[in-house]
Amino acid sequence: MILAPSEEKMWEKSPTKKNSDTKTDEEINAKYEKGEKRILTEMNREKLPNFVEALKKPGYMDVQPFYQRRSRWDEKKQSRLIESFLINIPVPPIILYEKDYNSYEVMDGQQRITALRDFYENKLELTGLELWPELNQRTYDQLPAKIKAGIDRRSISSIVLITESTSDPEEELFLKRIAFERLNTGGVALSPQEVRNCLYYGKFNQLLLELTSNSIFASAWGIPLENHEELPQNNLYKKMEDAELVLRFFALRHTDDFRRGMKEFLDLYMMKSMNFSEEDIEILKSIFIRTISLANQIYGENLFKPYDPKTNTWSKEAYKAYYDAVMVGFSKHLEDASVLVERKQIVIEETKKLFREDKSKLLTGAGKTKTDIQERIRLFDNMLSNVIAK
Repeated sequence: MILAPSEEKMWEKSPTKKNSDTKTDEEINAKYEKGEKRILTEMNREKLPNFVEALKKPGYMDVQPFYQRRSRWDEKKQSRLIESFLINIPVPPIILYEKDYNSYEVMDGQQRITALRDFYENKLELTGLELWPELNQRTYDQLPAKIKAGIDRRSISSIVLITESTSDPEEELFLKRIAFERLNTGGVALSPQEVRNCLYYGKFNQLLLELTSNSIFASAWGIPLENHEELPQNNLYKKMEDAELVLRFFALRHTDDFRRGMKEFLDLYMMKSMNFSEEDIEILKSIFIRTISLANQIYGENLFKPYDPKTNTWSKEAYKAYYDAVMVGFSKHLEDASVLVERKQIVIEETKKLFREDKSKLLTGAGKTKTDIQERIRLFDNMLSNVIAK
């Protein structure tokens, strides 16, 4: 199987080990005094105009990094926030991470910050206000003087996670993830991949988002890339589960190092991916495209859709577990792609045979342990190997 250079050695260093759950009171007290597993924070509060003005400082705050959620507040939601400030309803604090001294990245609150910035830059025309409907269709500059002064008196609070919380990079990312998951106040629970895209951003994360636009991939998973009205409503797209599917492919090529369950293993791969070079990214991109192209040449419209021997038909929907087996299996035989394409009908018949066997339930997700995952990939890999050897 082809690996990127950094992948070949990415598992050499063991991840930070968890401390034993069994400790004496003295050991627990000592751990607390040393500041272990503790995040340093500070609270800030600024008047709205000063806060928005500070956003203009170069490098001060990354308000909308590429990893933020795909969904966005509409003008009505933005306007309701402004109305909340006007009538003095408490607004939850934004959560910032100090990535460098006096340089911040938004962990939670991007939509609130964007709404405030749009409002003060006259890009937001108020709409849908309930208590102040007479202000609808007005921008900030068009508001009466007393209203502007009233809003300008309001403040926004922020909680800042300080960089000195830990000197261990992996521990830092772990604490950052925990803080993000528990402090998030956006009103809608984030999916695991949305959290990863926030915390483990970098070249590899950009690659995941790029590959979700692969036409074969999108078609197989029913993601309507060309339909701009339906796309935001697609669950895989909306929750970034499409990016997680791409991540599963890359991570599950390393099942020997699988640990802690699927969610944590994907987190771990993302964490280690932050060391990937441009060369690594190009190699990984090529592997994914070659693999999904090969699989598509074999299965076509039935790509990632399990076969039902009872009805002699293929499923109408793709399955994640089967996708894992197909993608990882084909990635191990890219050098024999021409042989597999030539023997396409044999591959299809052998695939049907897999689903007729007792262990076929594994291919549709009946097991989630390391052994189950390794077995379903082994089953498919062995099938391809036998076809090539014929």
